[in-house]
Amino acid sequence: MLHRSILYLYLLEQYARFCDMFSIVYVVFSCFCAVTLCESDESRLVQLEQGLVRGYKDPELGIYSFYGIPYAKAPTGTDRFKAPLPAPVWSGTFEAVDNETVCPQRNLMNVLPPSYIAKADCLIANIYVPDTNTTNLPVLIIIHGGAYITGFGNMFTPKKITDTKKVISVTFNYRLGPYGFLCLGTKDAPGNAGMKDQAALIRWVNKNIINFGGDPDNIIVSGFSSGASSADFLILSKMTRGYVKKLVPESGSGISPYNIQFDPVENAKQYAKLLGFDNVDDIEALENFYKTIPYDLLNSANVIAIPNSEALMAPCIERDVGEERFLDDSPTNILKRGDFEKVPTLYGFIDLDGLIRFREFDNWKNKMNNKFSEFLPVDLKFENEIEKENVAERVRHFYFGDKPVGVETVLGFVYYLTDVLFAWPILRSVKYQVASGHDQIYLYEYLYFEDSTPFIQGTNVRGANHCAQTFAILDGYWNDTVVYEKDVSEDIKQRKVFMKSIWLNFMLTGKPIPDEGSDLPAWPPVGLDLTPAMSINRTLELKGPLIKERRELWENIYEKHFRQPIPPTLPPKYRHLIGENNELHISS
Repeated sequence: MLHRSILYLYLLEQYARFCDMFSIVYVVFSCFCAVTLCESDESRLVQLEQGLVRGYKDPELGIYSFYGIPYAKAPTGTDRFKAPLPAPVWSGTFEAVDNETVCPQRNLMNVLPPSYIAKADCLIANIYVPDTNTTNLPVLIIIHGGAYITGFGNMFTPKKITDTKKVISVTFNYRLGPYGFLCLGTKDAPGNAGMKDQAALIRWVNKNIINFGGDPDNIIVSGFSSGASSADFLILSKMTRGYVKKLVPESGSGISPYNIQFDPVENAKQYAKLLGFDNVDDIEALENFYKTIPYDLLNSANVIAIPNSEALMAPCIERDVGEERFLDDSPTNILKRGDFEKVPTLYGFIDLDGLIRFREFDNWKNKMNNKFSEFLPVDLKFENEIEKENVAERVRHFYFGDKPVGVETVLGFVYYLTDVLFAWPILRSVKYQVASGHDQIYLYEYLYFEDSTPFIQGTNVRGANHCAQTFAILDGYWNDTVVYEKDVSEDIKQRKVFMKSIWLNFMLTGKPIPDEGSDLPAWPPVGLDLTPAMSINRTLELKGPLIKERRELWENIYEKHFRQPIPPTLPPKYRHLIGENNELHISS
């Protein structure tokens, strides 16, 4: 609510500066008028330590939107890869109306709005507050996806779910591509700048959300795709320990091969070559190249889909350079030790999540037929090429039988990528967590699709695409244009109501379905045998192990061939870039 005394002093100051020809009586009258205006339904003022912030009421919904509030400041110049700096302060009123700022990136998959403005100083949060006098509301933080190289906070907006008056919602930007995830293990490029942005956002929300009517001790973190893996990492990191109370990762896992760098220095070299820099073996020259290249070129390489599911720019294990680290060990090691907070978690995937890679089908099918081993995930290792080719043939035969990869076997292509990128890493992570004592994980598989969904090429099969459950909960797709769409079918409307009721119940109680008073089937937490799991379609059905045969295939392979990621390793001659540090060794 508006603090009259603060507004009065501010207006008095402005009057003295610009309107000293008027009498003090007029000032008091003007201030009274301003107070009345600000307390109308059109806008709302919130006092933060940074200064006053004004948000505006949505014309269609009963919520107030605060766009573009800086939650931290991105360092600049040669410090651009370091941890974020404290948020700026201001003396006047911050008009929270900027919903166009994004972090520097290549506009892959056309995810950016037409009027976007890419800025290096892009660390902004968007707060959505219901029009209610209720305080201490749960706080939903949504982490956008985009493979850590593209996207922005409001790719989806949580306006409709905020309008239930049961939660306050937050979206935000974080640094992407090499700007956020260059990981050389040096003092100037230690790694995980983008994840440290996310940690700064969590801390900022914890500190400030009470002023918007939110409960700082009831923060729910949700994310989709790479945003889901980010949510996983936030639970594993010591930087955010104690802040997150519930977790909703949607179609993504922190131990997926595309969500962590397995050899960060080698990745930095490969990416630099894509940008036209060849002197990559001189680490000092390589670092200087990254520190001086213009931002628009820095994030210009297209690395959205690599055959072995590798991510050249993603979170990494950091070496010790004498400052706070976001991730100091392998995620699998942390999970196996149980060294993470075991908060209620709603965790699942889409049965056809791999459709996100269907655009690569025509380009990849012949390559898969010629050398399928190139498509084995990057987190596998082999003694020799013969062993690798044998495993590749086993996997190829499992998904495609005796037929080549092509239109006739296109479902094998989709299921293969579903499993490698999403389903198998999620189930593997869940198993590690349950084994370490986590007994509050609710597992699901999402199969719902609209009647208008097209058939997969060459088949009579239709299914939900990657992150379809996110589409059901949040508004729009990449932008706000769908939020107020009037002609959506009743089928879609009912699905959104159905899904929001489940997700909201979890956010409020830590359980997706109440123990009592619900017509829906009971949904117990998952056990070590990965049962039960909920099948979410037009109805709910509790099932046994999901994708059992496919999971068992990968369990056997990963028991023998799993490859741990490593922190950056540099030759001793570059110690002047590193400083005194402790080497980090990751066991197999």
